[in-house]
Amino acid sequence: MHAVIVGSGIAGIVAALHAARTGVQVTLVTKDVLDHANTHYAQGGIAAVMFDEDSADAHLADTLAAGAGLSDEAAVRVLVDEGPDRIRELIDWGVGFDRNAQGELRKGLEAAHSYPRILHAGGDATGAAIEHALVAAIRASGARVIEHAFLVDIVVRDGRAAGVTLLVDDRDREVVEADAVVLATGGAGQLYAYTTNPLVATGDGIAAALRAGAAVADLEFVQFHPTVLAGDPPFLVSEAVRGEGAVLIDDAGRRFAFDAHPDGELAPRDVVARSIARTVAAQDGHPVRLDATALGAPDTAGFLAARFPTIDAAVRAHGFDWSREPIPVTPAAHYLMGGVATDLRGRTTLPGLYAVGEVARTGVHGANRLASNSLLEGAVFGARVGDVLAADATASWPVPAASPADAEGATAEPGAEPFSRAALQQLMWREVGLVRDADGLARAARTLTAWAAVERTPETEIAFEDENLLLVAQAVVAAAQRRTTSVGAHFRADESPLAPAGAVREVAAC
Repeated sequence: MHAVIVGSGIAGIVAALHAARTGVQVTLVTKDVLDHANTHYAQGGIAAVMFDEDSADAHLADTLAAGAGLSDEAAVRVLVDEGPDRIRELIDWGVGFDRNAQGELRKGLEAAHSYPRILHAGGDATGAAIEHALVAAIRASGARVIEHAFLVDIVVRDGRAAGVTLLVDDRDREVVEADAVVLATGGAGQLYAYTTNPLVATGDGIAAALRAGAAVADLEFVQFHPTVLAGDPPFLVSEAVRGEGAVLIDDAGRRFAFDAHPDGELAPRDVVARSIARTVAAQDGHPVRLDATALGAPDTAGFLAARFPTIDAAVRAHGFDWSREPIPVTPAAHYLMGGVATDLRGRTTLPGLYAVGEVARTGVHGANRLASNSLLEGAVFGARVGDVLAADATASWPVPAASPADAEGATAEPGAEPFSRAALQQLMWREVGLVRDADGLARAARTLTAWAAVERTPETEIAFEDENLLLVAQAVVAAAQRRTTSVGAHFRADESPLAPAGAVREVAAC
C-alpha cells in the first residue's frame, strides 16, 4: 500500500512515521525544504497533561470553553487523552523539552488554561525543536521525500483520491499515484495582509480539496493572534510572554484587557485581540503596548534573553529594549480553525483522502483555538491517520457529516481593481478580519467574484498559490456570510454593538 503525504510539519511527519510502522510505503511531499513548515515557527509550546496535579478533564474543559461551545467534544476527548503518549513519543524521537534544575519538565501557563500545562523547548523555539527532531526521524525512516514540490491537484479516479499532481522545482509536472492521499499542508494565513504565517501558508490543501469535491467546514473562524510586534515584517510575540506576567497597556498606561474579560491578558485570544482593536480605535490608531519590564526583576534583560531568546533577538533587532520599555503590539492573522472536514481518523468526504493538522477541521478547536493545542492536534491526529491507512485500504469508507462550503453566488463588483495577491490580502483584512459585517462581506464577495471570473492559466508556483488563495477566500467569505451571529473568532459588528467596524482598519495602521 502506498500513501502520499503532502506537508512536512508535525502533522505530516508524525502521520508518515506511524504509517511506515504499519508497512505503508510513504512518499512525503513538501512545498519547500523539508523543515520549512509552520511547525518550525511555533513559539508558544505544546499543551498536554503531563503533571499529576493536572487532568485530562481539566484540559478538555479549557478547550471546550475556548471553542465557544462549537468544539466536538469527542474530538477534544481524543486530543486530551492521547496527548501525553504523543509527548512521550516526541521525547523518544529526540525533542528536548525544557526542564527545571531537578530534571522535571518545566511548566508554562498560557491564556485560557486553568493549569500551567504548556511544555516548551529552547525557551521560545518549541516548534523548531520539534521540527528538527522529526526531520531527522523521517530521513532515518527511509521514506521517499520530494522537496520543492507544489501540490497542483489531487488525482481523483472512480470517485476516490488516487494520487497527486505536483509542480517540482517550479518547472516539471509529476503525477504520484497512491492508494491514499494525506493533506497536511497547513493553513492559509497569507489570505491576510498582516499574518504571523510564513509565505508558504497559501491554503493549497484546502483549495485542492475543494476542487476535488471534498467538504470543508468552519472556514469563517480565523484566529488573530493578539500580540504581534508592530512593524514590517510582523513578528509574533508568544502568548507565553503574557503567561509569564507581561501586561497590555494603553496610551495612559492602563491595563485595558480587564474591561473585556475577568482574565485580562490571559482571556481567550479572540477576546484579547478585539480588546486591542477597540483600544487602538479609541486612541486614534496608536498601537497598544506589551509591558514585560517587570519580568525576572531585578535582571529583566537576563531573564528575557534566557526565557525568550528568539523573541528577545527579534525585538532588539527592531530597535526596542523591551527590558526597559513596553513594545507596540497589534493583532495579526494566525490560525485557521476550519478546514477540510474529517472524522476522528482524518478521513474526509472523498474516499482515499485524509487531512490532518491546520488544513483539517477535526472539531477540536470550535470557534477559537486554545493556545498551544495546535501542535498537539498535529501529533495526536497525525498518529491516528498514520495508524489507520493500511487498514482503510481494504475497508468501506465512513463519510463524516459535513457540507461543502462553496462560494455563494454574487454579482461582480463594478470597477473592481485588478486581481493581485496584495489586493486580495488587503480586501480580506479590511472586510473579513477581526470584525465583519454584512455590507463588508458583500463587498468582499463581489470583488472576489469579479476576480474569479477572469480566466487565468497558472504556470508558476506563485500563480498557482494566487489562484488557491482566491478560491479559499471565496469559501471563507461564504462561510462568514452564512453565520449571521457572533461566536468566538467570528465577530459580526452588525449583530453585536461591542466593537466598531472601523477598529480593524485602525489596527492595520499600526
